[in-house]
Amino acid sequence: MAIYSVITGTGSSIPSKIKKNSDFMNSTFLNEDGTPFKNDNSVIIDKFKQITGIAERRYAVDSQNASDLASIAAEKAIENAGINKNDIDQIIVAHNFGDVKKGSVQGDTLPSLASKVKNKLGILNTNCVAYDLLFGCPGWVQGIIHAEAFIKSGMAKNILVIGTETLSRVVDDYDRDSMIYADGAGAVIIQATESSDKKGIISYGAKTFTEEETNYLFFGESYKTDVKANTSYIKMHGRKIYEFALNNVPNAMKEILDASGYKISDVKKILIHQANEKMDEAIIKRFYRLYKSQAPEGIMPMSIHELGNSSVATVPTLLDFILSNKMEGHKIEQGDVVIFASVGAGMNINAVVYKF
Repeated sequence: MAIYSVITGTGSSIPSKIKKNSDFMNSTFLNEDGTPFKNDNSVIIDKFKQITGIAERRYAVDSQNASDLASIAAEKAIENAGINKNDIDQIIVAHNFGDVKKGSVQGDTLPSLASKVKNKLGILNTNCVAYDLLFGCPGWVQGIIHAEAFIKSGMAKNILVIGTETLSRVVDDYDRDSMIYADGAGAVIIQATESSDKKGIISYGAKTFTEEETNYLFFGESYKTDVKANTSYIKMHGRKIYEFALNNVPNAMKEILDASGYKISDVKKILIHQANEKMDEAIIKRFYRLYKSQAPEGIMPMSIHELGNSSVATVPTLLDFILSNKMEGHKIEQGDVVIFASVGAGMNINAVVYKF
């Protein structure tokens, strides 16, 4: 018998406010130098949809912050796992910008989002340690890697791992990339489980690239020159990120799959960060090519079409949708081998092989 880190409950919080591509038709999109695009918005939006796959995204209502979304997702995960909330040993909250109130230009991480979530959940156990994790979009995947380490060390038995973000509040409205970003939260309960059969987290790996890659995603000024110079927004070098991901993510996934002892034919699903449909498809295609194979149909579920890119929330939300039978054509059964993978600001890459 051995101890494994097993996901026993999932939950997600999908904001009710829907922002469709057509809602950007009257937006003013500018180049980096502040000049207007030659094409009108209908052409810009159509090309955006072809590349990213995004047709609509979700935004938090004005009264909700990232910690609120996180608490909702956490409550669902706790209920789904059927555990007493005061038996939770750790709360790990992955995010990037903290609580950003509607209309604010400042992120609030005092106290930490994890402490806010613990308070909102009404957890009274002082031995339940709550902390935040900043690791770019791969934050939630890194959170479950942390959980694995604490469980295997014997320091924890029940861990709540959450990914939450309100990216809609840190975007430059004059940057066409603002259409990518969305809000949401996903959560899981990971428990130490004794088993004679391999299950739960089997293998994992992470990498950080900090040469020129460091600034592929960054905080920068608005493309509209008369907007306050002391206000910053999320910015990215999209083409560089695309090339970086294709050159590095497939190899990282192969490393952890090979370390797991499973074959490529054993993999039933790949839950990859919902960043860009074309990029994700290219990553999976190149990953299978490393094994001189082709990706099976349905191997990569996608939620980006309706939910957009909610950063750390995309993978746990996708997992919750599948396990809750909310994603038509996709299911995960007991014994299935799944890969979680992500890439994002840092630049960071990580992946986990998990057996249900």
